[in-house]
Amino acid sequence: MKTIDKISIKEELDKLYIKYETKNFIKDDPVQFVHIFKNPKDIEIAGFISALFAFGKREMFIKKLFSLFNFMQMQPYEFIVNFDKKAYCSDFNYRFIKPNDLLIFFGELKKLYTKDKSSLEELFAEGFKTSLYKEYRVFNSLQYVCDYFYKNPDFLQNEAKYPGYKFMLSNPKNKGAMKRLNMFLRWMIRKNSPVDIGIWSFLDPSELLIPLDVHVGNISRSAGLLNRKQNDFKSVMELTEILKEFDPKDPIKYDFALFGYGVNRAADLQK
Repeated sequence: MKTIDKISIKEELDKLYIKYETKNFIKDDPVQFVHIFKNPKDIEIAGFISALFAFGKREMFIKKLFSLFNFMQMQPYEFIVNFDKKAYCSDFNYRFIKPNDLLIFFGELKKLYTKDKSSLEELFAEGFKTSLYKEYRVFNSLQYVCDYFYKNPDFLQNEAKYPGYKFMLSNPKNKGAMKRLNMFLRWMIRKNSPVDIGIWSFLDPSELLIPLDVHVGNISRSAGLLNRKQNDFKSVMELTEILKEFDPKDPIKYDFALFGYGVNRAADLQK
């Protein structure tokens, strides 16, 4: 393992974090959808859906999300609690996610809000509180949520019929990076941010995990912050622990530095 100058890297990351965590970040990012709504249940549903759709080209999935929320008449909570599987008629799809995947997904969300829980926050919090080991509490929360949605009878009877559903809710048991769900938690948990909404309180920002994607992984490796080549759960834990050395209370603020620089790397290098 090569030695890195952590002091210099921290100073550079602090500069980049200040540069990118601004209101200007919102307009090109899926986080914009949590800022549209005022009601907490609208916010968490819109955020959850937006995070799960956040793959591929940003311009494309943001366009698709606008289309979906317009279909919901910009009332995601009302749409979900009044969802009628038999009356649902839409050919809405995005890449792997097809209409039959959304039929199950919306049905499970309705069951969550009308029968099982009061909110998505309650579901995530239950999983978090059941963990025996502090370092795995976020992982267990994500697994708990995934297990809830995987219990749908139609899905259990024929998983092969719903590849988009499995892609939306990637199973943490596979030890992937779980970038989209960790990003969603960042939105919901971090307070006093011009970008993140911070309406949930069951989890402290110090326990969040880095939303690891290609951009964050590549920049972290080039900076010597990450040694593993795979963008998997072990890499998430490795990088998160390094970032905690830079800011133990709010390590995931550096997601803005790493992601922002990664996306804009070419432009930055030309300056």
